[in-house]
Amino acid sequence: MTIRLLLADDHPVVRAGLRAVLDTEADFAVVAEAATAERAVELAVPEAVDVVLMDLQFGPGLHGSEATALITARPGAPRVLVLTTYDTDGDILAAVEAGASGYLLKDAPPEELAAAVRTAAAGRSALAPAVALRLMDRMRTPAEALTKRELEVLQLVADGLSNQQISKQLFLSQATVKSHLVHVYAKLGVESRTAAVAAAATRRLIRTP
Repeated sequence: MTIRLLLADDHPVVRAGLRAVLDTEADFAVVAEAATAERAVELAVPEAVDVVLMDLQFGPGLHGSEATALITARPGAPRVLVLTTYDTDGDILAAVEAGASGYLLKDAPPEELAAAVRTAAAGRSALAPAVALRLMDRMRTPAEALTKRELEVLQLVADGLSNQQISKQLFLSQATVKSHLVHVYAKLGVESRTAAVAAAATRRLIRTP
């Protein structure tokens, strides 16, 4: 059976490279490409696509995780395999919660990529070893792990937003934002926004510019 693939990435060179690798597999057929997350959502229909290879960062507009959630919410939806350069807890959790069947890094060897596509197409989980290890570490120490919401708040702090701006973007009260930050400081063992961002970046919990 041929596995029909949709490549969703805003870089033409990346899409061309992926197509070149995937075209060497006899049971794969790249049937469509999308340069935006919005276009990926439009093209990812069950009748035409089996697996979507989804980047996370597309510039302005929908994030890859948001597009993944929209795609996987449909009945009989294609499987979504996230293929990205980011391996932070925040990115991984957002993708998994959005319904991604797998999470792979772009430096994965071709044979690992091909295996992940087949695994996702079969309805099983396809996580890069490093990603699986990070998720297992979170499960071993749940009291110390930042929640998805705490990671979202801290990522926006790292992006330079004030508490007021964060509250508007996440539709939270400023008191709730402050509460999340208090919990973040306690879990990371720090006492300031700057220290929290530095500690989280060192542990690869969030992305920094």
